[in-house]
Amino acid sequence: MSKIVKLKKGFDLKLAGKAPLEMANLASAQTFAIKPTDFPGIQRPKVLVNEGDTVKAGTPILIDKAMDQVFYVAPVSGEIVEIKRGDKRKLLEIKILADQTITHENFGKIDLNQDRDALAAKLASSGVWPNIIQRPYGVVANPADSPKAIFISAFDSHPLAPDYGFTLKGQEKFFQAGIDALAKLTTGKVHVNIDGSKPAPAIFSGVKNAQVNQFTGAHPAGNVGIQIHHLDPINKGEIAWTVSPVGVIQIGKAVLEGIYDASKTIVLTGSELTKTGYVKTYTGANVSSYVKGNLNSGHVRVISGNVLTGEKINLDGHLGFYHSQITVIPEGDYEEFLGWVMPTTSKLSVHRALGMFSFLNKGEFKVDTNTHGEERAFVVTGAFEKVLPMDILPTYLFKAIIAEDYDEMEELGLYELVEEDVALCEFVDPSKNELQVLVRHGIELLMYS
Repeated sequence: MSKIVKLKKGFDLKLAGKAPLEMANLASAQTFAIKPTDFPGIQRPKVLVNEGDTVKAGTPILIDKAMDQVFYVAPVSGEIVEIKRGDKRKLLEIKILADQTITHENFGKIDLNQDRDALAAKLASSGVWPNIIQRPYGVVANPADSPKAIFISAFDSHPLAPDYGFTLKGQEKFFQAGIDALAKLTTGKVHVNIDGSKPAPAIFSGVKNAQVNQFTGAHPAGNVGIQIHHLDPINKGEIAWTVSPVGVIQIGKAVLEGIYDASKTIVLTGSELTKTGYVKTYTGANVSSYVKGNLNSGHVRVISGNVLTGEKINLDGHLGFYHSQITVIPEGDYEEFLGWVMPTTSKLSVHRALGMFSFLNKGEFKVDTNTHGEERAFVVTGAFEKVLPMDILPTYLFKAIIAEDYDEMEELGLYELVEEDVALCEFVDPSKNELQVLVRHGIELLMYS
């Protein structure tokens, strides 16, 4: 039975640089990359190609020796032009110079009537499996596991996030095929969670073979971890899977067409772009075509993703595997006269502290990367509880991770969290702690204990 969940906690960041619902006329990307760093939990990556090799979209180029049945494949056809490594030969990225016309490996349409294990093996070898993420831990799921349920957040409440109704328009049959495939992989339900504050796009409202739930409230209402907590919380020993709507469509295309199609529509946002909007591209696209020559200033931060959970990249960096957004904001490497004491209405803040009159500003805020303070003592303020709509004690959980107290981490709810779930806590933290890094540290302690 469908559920309606109304969240009372959270905070919406109203930022300048929102993209209109229209396509931007910008040059296409020429190079694309797969980055092992995009996949938390990947342990022993092994490259399957060499520089100079030619590949098709869907050609396996990488595996994790710890789970070698899952293939990480080329998003486009073309030539492997660089295998980039860092310190101690750590694999950073595999770069592909794309063909003018993309060709695909054809592994045959997928029969959904086959048994569950055969279906999982087919999806794992087709390249679409990395879209399936396991909770707890937020890592690529193991095809051998059977989750108690699968969850899909059909809206994104992050700042300046893409509108799925616009980016996924016309993909209804692929989305439904993806849902049908996912339903074969679990003994429980497939949950599609929509924004209950406005009419749902047809691609979600008409879906079958899934339970459609409604969520209303401020960010992080669109976080799938928050939704799992209110629908079917994860306890120790349990496994649930999550998939993004884009991932569901990729699975559906593999089922109906027998190809790995990494095409996606992404949104260009941020106050420092002269032209915002949507562009069609592929997973791992080089962002220089969309950013260079499209800037209001030269001193900027380019982010693959959103301002809360995204990854800092260079002007010629590549879009993250799970990202459908590029955000460009000013760098904040400057010192402020009087700091937070100076009265202003231009700073976005959830706190009504002295000198912070942001609540008087009803418009959009132009934010930069300045933290407006340095890391300091971890004090109990109650700020986290105001923005995290989960029945846990975040302050005590964070302290348990710092203390590396395994029992306390488990009892206080770490199994329910990944980085994005505490990103808003990090934003409002007066102590300026890197809480997302802290949560990943705690997750790795539990994973490898």
